[in-house]
Amino acid sequence: MIQTAKLTEIDAATLKQWLDYNSILLIDVREPSEYAEEHIPEAKLLPLSNLQPQQITSEEKPIVLYCRSGNRSAQAGKKLIAAGMNNIYHLQGGLPTWKAAGLPTKINPRAPISIMRQVQIVAGSLVVTGTLLGAFVSPWFLILSGFVGSGLVFAGVTNTCAMGMLLAKLPYNQRMG
Repeated sequence: MIQTAKLTEIDAATLKQWLDYNSILLIDVREPSEYAEEHIPEAKLLPLSNLQPQQITSEEKPIVLYCRSGNRSAQAGKKLIAAGMNNIYHLQGGLPTWKAAGLPTKINPRAPISIMRQVQIVAGSLVVTGTLLGAFVSPWFLILSGFVGSGLVFAGVTNTCAMGMLLAKLPYNQRMG
């Protein structure tokens, strides 16, 4: 019988206990700007967007992954398991679960604003600009508003945001603190 490794969810209390005993490698799989804004103090940053299993040297310690909601950490865990790694866990509910348990985070007040807020600002600005230009210059500018709106619908349906991925590549979003 062949037993395959599986990804196991853990709760914040378990993660805290493991960190207290220094018995795990904690990896934050969010983007650098998210990590710079706030993260669990003991976490190492390895964004899912650039994650290569060979980057991880766990010294035989179990690996715990986390992100904002648990979605990216689950994806990262499956990627590591597919690469033949064992003892892979992820924090159920992500960083909000950790914070809801009253556990500490490292906050950088000088970090760039979140990618989601940047997307909202850029998308909103493009829609307003397209609408104003469409009303006062040429109705053809309304295509811009429609294009941005369609992109937002696509992002919501597919859970991928092209604008967010582009914004994440900007230099100020690559700094880690």
